Amino acid sequence: MNTPTATAPGPRDGAALAQLVGEAFTHAQGHADTDDATEVRAITDAMVRLLIGALLHSDGKLTIVSLATEAGLRRNKLTHKHTGLKDLFYALVKARTPVPETPPDAARARAVKQQQDLARVRAERDDLRGQAQLLARIVQVLEIEKHQLKQTTRDLERQLADRAGVPDLTRRRRS
Repeated sequence: MNTPTATAPGPRDGAALAQLVGEAFTHAQGHADTDDATEVRAITDAMVRLLIGALLHSDGKLTIVSLATEAGLRRNKLTHKHTGLKDLFYALVKARTPVPETPPDAARARAVKQQQDLARVRAERDDLRGQAQLLARIVQVLEIEKHQLKQTTRDLERQLADRAGVPDLTRRRRS
């Protein structure tokens, strides 16, 4: 004999369950056309939307506050008046199996691509560091050459001034 294996309800199973229980609550209480029935219907519809991710009014978090917002009711309607629906919602959220966002192969491929990107960025960083160090050395050499050129220029000016017999006026100012 073939027996089905029990699995945790998925988000759509929880939504179907919420809908069925909401209808059962409405009919069991005998309030098919009252405000209570309208609230129960709004709450169960909001549960369905939250559980399947088709939001209209809330932020999508699986909390009583989001459920109340999604249903268009105040939170105390769930915490004080419709406590059975609140408990049902908590049970459905707890039993909900997490739906993987991406298949494992896609996650693995994304991780490999991120590793490749990281290796490329590190190589670029190392290359830029080397270029920066080379530029720093070039600047140092140019500074030294500039200093030597200034010194040579001063020495040549003095030699020309001595040969021409023209007094060096810059020496007098400096002293």
